[in-house]
Amino acid sequence: MDFSIRAANLDDCKDIARMIMELAEYEKVSDHVKVTQKDLEQDGFSKNPFFHGIIAEVPEQHKTKEGHTKIGYALYFYSYSSWSGRAIYMEDLYVMPEFRGKGVGKALMSKVAQLGLAAGCHQLNFTVLNWNKPSMDFYLSQGCFDVTATMDYHCMRCEGEALKHLAQL
Repeated sequence: MDFSIRAANLDDCKDIARMIMELAEYEKVSDHVKVTQKDLEQDGFSKNPFFHGIIAEVPEQHKTKEGHTKIGYALYFYSYSSWSGRAIYMEDLYVMPEFRGKGVGKALMSKVAQLGLAAGCHQLNFTVLNWNKPSMDFYLSQGCFDVTATMDYHCMRCEGEALKHLAQL
């Protein structure tokens, strides 16, 4: 199948917002999505972006029945490991269902890895839901490993009122 991978730009925010909702629906957490297209525009394409993105796109002749040519995306940002230094964190990797199994996800993830290596990163980090066996199998087939299983780490979060309370201390 013919597709291309490129850096996301401001004009892609509408499609990224659409695909974020599709991913959230797949993960059964659509009620948790608070990010808007405007947030994406501001947070990803300002002078000091909080994230970067890449887009998978097909030619017009392969567009979806809804007319979409942007069929996948990955969002990432740079982080730091106190043990190994520079790292890249892949927040999302999504490919529309009808385009899965055609190399699009691998190409997106490969591009994130390339960008990380070019920036001097030593790790690519991301999370995957326990129940998402197809994604877990895909990541394992790419040479990734489950940090929770091998290093006994847990991914923790503080948000909402708890975050506000913590900030007051």
